[in-house]
Amino acid sequence: MEKYRKILSKYWGYPVFRELQEEIIFSVAEEKKDTLALMPTGGGKSITFQVPALAMEGICLVITPLIALMKDQVENLRRRNIKALMIHSGMTSREIDIALNNAVFGDYKFLYLSPERLQTEIFRIRLERMNVSLIAVDESHCISQWGYDFRPSYLQIAEIRKIIPDIPVLALTATATPKVVDDIMEKLQFREPNLLKKSFERKNLIYIVRTIEDKFAYLLYILQKEQGSGIVYVRSRGATKEIAQKLFEKGVSADFYHAGLSPEMRNAKQDDWQSGRTRIIVATNAFGMGIDKPDVRVVVHIDLPDSVEAYFQEAGRAGRDGKRAFAVLLYNRSDKLKFEQRFRNEYPSIEQIKNVYQASCSYMQVAYGTGKNSAHAFNMAHFSRTYKFCPSTVISAFKFLMKENIAELTEEINNPSRLFFTVNRDDLYKIQIKNPDIDNFIKSVLRAYTGLFNDFVHIDEDYLAKMTSKSRDEVYNMLTLLNKMKIAEYIPQKRSPMLIFHEERLDTNNIRISTENYVWSKNRFTERMNGMLSYSENGTECRSVQLLAYFGEKNAPRCTQCDVCRRRNEMNLTKYEFDSIADKIKSILEQTPSTVENLANQIANPDKTIKVIRWLMDNEIISEKNSRLFLVDK
Repeated sequence: MEKYRKILSKYWGYPVFRELQEEIIFSVAEEKKDTLALMPTGGGKSITFQVPALAMEGICLVITPLIALMKDQVENLRRRNIKALMIHSGMTSREIDIALNNAVFGDYKFLYLSPERLQTEIFRIRLERMNVSLIAVDESHCISQWGYDFRPSYLQIAEIRKIIPDIPVLALTATATPKVVDDIMEKLQFREPNLLKKSFERKNLIYIVRTIEDKFAYLLYILQKEQGSGIVYVRSRGATKEIAQKLFEKGVSADFYHAGLSPEMRNAKQDDWQSGRTRIIVATNAFGMGIDKPDVRVVVHIDLPDSVEAYFQEAGRAGRDGKRAFAVLLYNRSDKLKFEQRFRNEYPSIEQIKNVYQASCSYMQVAYGTGKNSAHAFNMAHFSRTYKFCPSTVISAFKFLMKENIAELTEEINNPSRLFFTVNRDDLYKIQIKNPDIDNFIKSVLRAYTGLFNDFVHIDEDYLAKMTSKSRDEVYNMLTLLNKMKIAEYIPQKRSPMLIFHEERLDTNNIRISTENYVWSKNRFTERMNGMLSYSENGTECRSVQLLAYFGEKNAPRCTQCDVCRRRNEMNLTKYEFDSIADKIKSILEQTPSTVENLANQIANPDKTIKVIRWLMDNEIISEKNSRLFLVDK
């Protein structure tokens, strides 16, 4: 393993691997085994494929659905002088063609690609010529219908294994139940089951649920009590700004973040938070992917996430440095009503789904029988206004169209401007001599950027404007001129979601939205929703034990420090004593209501019994009416 440690030290500056990283690397690189690595958020998953890929001959395919995270990882690798490429739906066919050529001939070590690219003919033809060393599947729970973010395009991974059958697969995920674990290995056609997992237990992370009406007052209380960096999660973009402003007015250094902000603004806010200039970031779930800030002391959820998986991943961004941190969930009865409303919004009728599909085809001018595997920049707001759809209906409709592998709406993609010289250096020099008016500009571009003759390179018009003492518009006009002269290909910056049609346009009668899948999906959403509600309302079982049991870790010890454990600890009872007395109380009350005195007399230790009764009443597990106790029906 020494060669892998040297690579880790050379490129990342770490002397040793974290827990489980070394075992995963040995499994895929030395034993060549298909491997599923189950590591909580912040466990260092990317190291487990990046380090072995650098030690192996050939190129590593990295499949991920998150385009923003893909871009971050590629940029991070390039900053370390590691050759990495990416292919996603926001690129032109010309860019994709050049990237695939470089993957075959260019001595690159990593090719990141989104899963829908796997089924294209151009990729599969080039794949046969690539020297692939490893297939890394990030967010691998997406391959399972039992997972919380199923994507049918992930099923294409098994197909490419037929083209490169002897290449090991490393599947990675931060959250997976036992059923999802088995499904991942089956769908990826593992040659034999091979799971390497790290316990989900976070001993330094204190889980707290507060049932409270005035959530902002408690948020302010905990942020004033617990100093240090923090994240506050809310569901709506408007709430991020509103709460950040209220915190700022109360003297808390806070800012807001959501996907609707410009990339420059998001980067600036993220940098301010990571550097400590901003203490608290109030954000939607768009914040956090790819961010590794170890000293987050508190993560607060003001609104309920959609699932335990999502909550665990977001809460797990606290305390990655191993020091004490808090994961706080604020809950009240209205949250259940909001969940029910969300459920109705998530499931438009099948007729509505078909209407959204046909309208989107017309909007993008895709004719019947055409458009397969095409990608289009999509203006959600304009589309919704034009066809009088509610935006949430559009988003939900495309989730079902994606599950049926008909069409897909991606996250918003920020594509910087790109430039690629289509002529070689000698021909460019001749053009510069003949055209002195563009000579100095071309020289400035070549001084500012390298690799322009091999691939599309991200460029910044503002930076070129400073270098050349021109305005941004003048730089744009010069680049456009190079494009017209066929000297270079210039693609101006564009920022929008992408609409991808996986099939040619279908008429309404041929759009197959499976009723069985629709109902099954509804039931799964209900299960996940109920799991989150159960965690929020269960005040009798250790929070850590509840979460670990959800992910298949049975009989875990109490954490002794969550809100449930702390209330029990105050009674000076052991877990065995508390559970034994509570079980006896419940057993008696299941038969008939009883007075406190009768219960105390029937159970061995009256003083301890009264403590447990009081605790069960405080937590609304039992109640009193006409001097008799009875079990609360939940």
